[in-house]
Amino acid sequence: MALAIGLVIGGGGVGAVWALNGDDGGAGSAVDARAACGALDRFHESDYEAGERPTSEIALNRWSAAFALSESAAARDAAYKPLADALRSSKGRYVADAEFSAKVKEDLAQARRICSHI
Repeated sequence: MALAIGLVIGGGGVGAVWALNGDDGGAGSAVDARAACGALDRFHESDYEAGERPTSEIALNRWSAAFALSESAAARDAAYKPLADALRSSKGRYVADAEFSAKVKEDLAQARRICSHI
């Protein structure tokens, strides 16, 4: 349930980020992509799975922030679409599986590999 709430909040965050960024010729996209990677770097599945507040809440917020920022970056610059796709897939698979399955972890690993080149 908390993840579903986080997805809704994250979706709202995407809209807010788009509205605040304006048309910046793509420079904001790189900033958003790096910020997404920073949030992902600080996200650890084990913290979310611990189920202890505030640890799990912080983890959920970091994952949601990474997702929202990657979507914002990809909306302006297609070069960041693979990052957004990997994070979107990780969220969708988590909702479907209700756990950090091997597929969810692979999506997160893919997003982290992409981040290593940003």
